[in-house]
Amino acid sequence: MKKIKSTEEFKSLVEDTQKITGYRKPIGFGIARVDRGQLNPEKILQANFPVINWNENFGSAAVFVTALKESGIEVDFSASEFVCDVNKKFVKNAIKVFEPYVNEAIGDAHKNVQVISMLNWIRKSDELRDDYRLVFIFDDEGPKSVEAVYLKLYALSSGKAALRSLNLNGAFGVLENVAWSMGIPIELDWLRANEIEMKLQGTFPIIESVDKFPRFLSHVIPADNTRILDASKVRMGAQLSAGTTVMPGASYINFNAGTTGAVMVEGRISSSAIVGKGSDVGGGASILGVLSGTDGNPIAIGENTLLGANSVTGIPLGDGCIVDAGIAILEGTKIGVAPAQVSKIKEVNPSFTCTDSGEIKFVKGLDFSGFNGIHFRQNSTNGMIVALRSQREVVLNSDLH
Repeated sequence: MKKIKSTEEFKSLVEDTQKITGYRKPIGFGIARVDRGQLNPEKILQANFPVINWNENFGSAAVFVTALKESGIEVDFSASEFVCDVNKKFVKNAIKVFEPYVNEAIGDAHKNVQVISMLNWIRKSDELRDDYRLVFIFDDEGPKSVEAVYLKLYALSSGKAALRSLNLNGAFGVLENVAWSMGIPIELDWLRANEIEMKLQGTFPIIESVDKFPRFLSHVIPADNTRILDASKVRMGAQLSAGTTVMPGASYINFNAGTTGAVMVEGRISSSAIVGKGSDVGGGASILGVLSGTDGNPIAIGENTLLGANSVTGIPLGDGCIVDAGIAILEGTKIGVAPAQVSKIKEVNPSFTCTDSGEIKFVKGLDFSGFNGIHFRQNSTNGMIVALRSQREVVLNSDLH
């Protein structure tokens, strides 16, 4: 393949490639270094993407397609995803096409060129083994490969894809359950096969967890003002907006869940749950996920909302809400509304259907879904859970976020 000498030649090559019959622009693509099984090298245990592209950099995608074709590999554009090994010939072809940009690829500029340049250096200094894989995703269907699962998890954790926006159906069935040691996945069968020798020699690895998902911090560099005090508390595929603080103890953020702004997290944000900026998830508080009592309805918590310590929230909440410590607000929870509170709640939530009949009315938790400015409390004398128009403002400590 001839070396491209100018940006005009580069653009022309991209345009010609995109005119190939059946060509489709990928919604996501990238090159990953993969970890293979210690006993079974055909098993992909993990994929590390230094750069991911999500609905962007289509010129680089065209370069990769051309480099593959010149290497004798045809991309199947009819499939929802395409995965192949990265070989020496592909790297040599890609670096020739990227030639006009190689000297400009520094810092945040031309990151795909930086990836190919690094692979080219590896190619020259060492054997380019089958540890590198190129992944294209053309349709947002349930992932069929480990590499596609990881590409989607990266898209979520990097914030390039919105939470709940990607199809992850079947991801658990695709990923391998492995032992994690210092970010390295180890086949459980390999551990069993070598247990005696390693324990007698004192070389048995320190196992931090056994799971199909790695930790967030093993793959993602968070924003400067984001703090995660215990790496085990955030799973890969979570999305943490700048300013989020995740404290140790009872906190946890699952995959496809996270925050949209500066949030204090001392409780649990289950899968598919989203917390708005300025909110505080108190110590031990739990936001239910789609598999834990919400009838499959994902929960969003609004801005400047406080979930008290050890509370449980099973309905979506709007802005400026408070759930007092130790109480559970679920879809079926019977919540008392005093006559004087009906009009106050309707002031900020016109769709509230409760009427003032001069006596306490009981309303299901589900009927408060998404409402703003609600304070859920428990009467300390009779145990009744009640809803009031909140009179308090939830403000995070700016020094901490």
